[in-house]
Amino acid sequence: IHLTFCLMERGFVLLECKSKSLFSGVFLPYGGFRNIHRFSKNYCVFFLRVDPQTDGRPHEGLTGSHTDWLTLNVGGRYFTTTRSTLVNKEPDSMLAHMFKDKDAWGNKQDHRGAFLIDRSPEYFEPILNYLRHGQLIVNDGINLLGVLEEARFFGIDSLIEHLEIAIKNSQPAEDHSPISRKEFVRFLLATPTKSELRCQGLNFSGADLSRLDLRYINFKMANLSRCNLAHANLCCANLERADLSGSVLDCANLQGVKMLCSNAEGASLKGCNFEDPSGLKANLEGANLKGVDMEGSQMTGINLRVATLKNAKLKNCNLRGATLAGTDLENCDLSGCDLQEANLRGSNVKGAIFEEMLTPLHMSQSVR
Repeated sequence: IHLTFCLMERGFVLLECKSKSLFSGVFLPYGGFRNIHRFSKNYCVFFLRVDPQTDGRPHEGLTGSHTDWLTLNVGGRYFTTTRSTLVNKEPDSMLAHMFKDKDAWGNKQDHRGAFLIDRSPEYFEPILNYLRHGQLIVNDGINLLGVLEEARFFGIDSLIEHLEIAIKNSQPAEDHSPISRKEFVRFLLATPTKSELRCQGLNFSGADLSRLDLRYINFKMANLSRCNLAHANLCCANLERADLSGSVLDCANLQGVKMLCSNAEGASLKGCNFEDPSGLKANLEGANLKGVDMEGSQMTGINLRVATLKNAKLKNCNLRGATLAGTDLENCDLSGCDLQEANLRGSNVKGAIFEEMLTPLHMSQSVR
């Protein structure tokens, strides 16, 4: 029998056969090959004397279940690979358990004999290539999060770690730089007047927002420290838990403002207007107002319950009907204030200054 073979790294592939034989596929260079007739750079021509004991079959042990070729139908797309590729690299994965034994999937095959897998072929391809050569290679346009989800589904643990690092590195660095006045004004102009403007958690630190119309804007938990908000209109704005420390809000309109638990330590609020003619009261309950300067502010009916005003300056403020119950007013300067009908029950007035009061402070207003 005259055969022509292509010399390969691990064996010989049948290229030409001058007479019909039972041989096909890949044969490793063991037994049965005799008498090399001619050798060139790329090809070998052999004269093969068939061993009657082997009957032309490959040597026992040279083929096995882990070298079988398999075809997978993944979401309608076909992939051809070997059983060893699916089993060897990640022996504890779902794919390894699926194909470790030849009959593991029973009859779950399509009309072409391909094993059916109901997953995304787009995300499966990088996983199969990783099992082939151990490198994570993902084509452009493929979402790494999708590949990560598939890797978790199939239990490819080593690939999961690579993907998590790749996803982290692909994300743009977080920009924590403060928003400038120019950027914010552009943002304001692009927003319809009837739309709610939400600025929760944004960083405006040090920005000049003076004289801007900021009515009804949601600044909840925003960073407004050291901002210039002088003469700004913050009517009904939500500043709950916002950081206003060191900010300047002189002469700002704060009618109906919500500043619950906000931090305005060291801020300047001189000449501010908290009084709403319609009766809507500003709410600063639980706010940190240590050392603030609120001299001359209109604060009729304001809610300062359990707020901290230690060392604050409230000279000549209108606090008529204000709620100051449980407020810390230690060393607070309340000279010239109007506290008529104000509720100071349970407040701490240690060291507070009550000189030149417009109306006398009734004993029932303070019990501490």
